[in-house]
Formats: sequence, structure tokens, C-alpha cells
Amino acid sequence: MAIKFSNTFLLRKLHQITGIVPLGIFFFVHMFTNSKAMNGAANFDKAVKEIHDIPYLLLIEIFGIFLPLLFHSVYGVLISSEAKPNVMNYGYGRNWFYMLQRATGIFLFLFILFHLLNLRFGLIPGLTEVAVAGNADKAFSIVASDFQKTWVLIVYILGVVATAWHLAYGFFLFAVDWGIVIGEKAQKMTLAGCAALAVLLSVVGINAAFAFRSPCGLMPKALCEAPAAPAKAAPAGPTKF
Repeated sequence: MAIKFSNTFLLRKLHQITGIVPLGIFFFVHMFTNSKAMNGAANFDKAVKEIHDIPYLLLIEIFGIFLPLLFHSVYGVLISSEAKPNVMNYGYGRNWFYMLQRATGIFLFLFILFHLLNLRFGLIPGLTEVAVAGNADKAFSIVASDFQKTWVLIVYILGVVATAWHLAYGFFLFAVDWGIVIGEKAQKMTLAGCAALAVLLSVVGINAAFAFRSPCGLMPKALCEAPAAPAKAAPAGPTKF
């Protein structure tokens, strides 16, 4: 009898870990950095430069983020292709969550590819041809230029929401499958907490996206730190001897 790769124990566990760790790091770093745009271009550009100045950044990106995410994405697509949806016959919440997890996973594979080609390499026709990589001093203007296009902004908002849900529900699945959360009551509480996390991350990410179009994004501008004005030198007084 043929063995389904999606049922291989070690690969399933590796799939979960590569989703939690690299996707979590990738998303949280992006949310923190993008939120710097709320306080203006200079703050965002500085945050991007700090990332670019990390030693061995290229190796970290390849072996710590891109390759694990590639495995997670490809294996996730394989799991989805072998799955047999039964939400129409058994419309339980967990079944719908499972389907949503598979759907967001496939969407994220395409979205992350688009994101990398767009801002990491500047290779999407009709959008910016200047990559953020190597141009930290222009990072804000590069992103803001593309985000002025409504369809681009919508794509990134969908990407943020999909990532937030996929990651948060992934935390729940990880906690259950690894035996961290046991018992129906504990699982319900954990699921509620993860759903709240997904909403919180979505709000933060959406606001950060709008910050490239308007200062402070969707939040009241009074809540954002105003760029500090350069201090004026005090006029020199008469010299006393």
C-alpha cells in the first residue's frame, strides 16, 4: 500500500516547526519594522537599515527563513492535495478551521513569492523596479510608492490577515499535537486565545500598511510620536573676561 507523505510522522512534525519558527520570526519582524512607518519615513528607513546591518544576514535569510518556509509551503500544498474535505457533510468548527488553514497556506505561498519579487528584488512588472534590499535609505518611499495603488494595498492586507490566521491557528495545532494543551476545556481556551492573537496581529499589520499612505495609519495622529525637530543653537551672548 502506498504511503502518503502527509502521514509521515517526522515530516509532519518538521512541517509544524518550520511553520511556527521561521514564519513567526518573518511575520513578527515585519510587523515590528513596518509599524515604524507610523512615525515617518526616517524611522522606517532606520529600522530597515538596522536589519540590513545584521552580520551574515544573507545566510540567515536563506537557511533560517527562506528554505524552511519553502519546505513548509511545498509540504503544506502536498498535504492539501491529499486531504479530503468533509465540511459539507460535517460542518463542525474544527473542520472549517482546517480548511481555512489549508486555503491560507496555499494563498501565502503565492503571496510571499509576490512579496519577495516585488519589494525584495523589484521584479514585478508595473511596480517599483528599485528593490528595498540595498536601498535602506529609500525603503519608505519604495514601499509607499507601490502602496498608493489600491490593488497592491488590498493584496498586502489580505496577506497580513492570512498570515495572522495561519500563524495563530498554527500555534493552536502545535500546542495540541505536541501534547502541550490537553483536555477539551484547555483546548477551547487556547483556541480562543489564538483567535484573539490573529485579530490583534491583523489590526497591527493593516494599520502598518496604511501608515505608508497616511501618518500613523488608521490610528489618531495624536497617538504617534512626532518626528523630533532639530534643536536650535542658543544665541551666543557677550563674552565676559
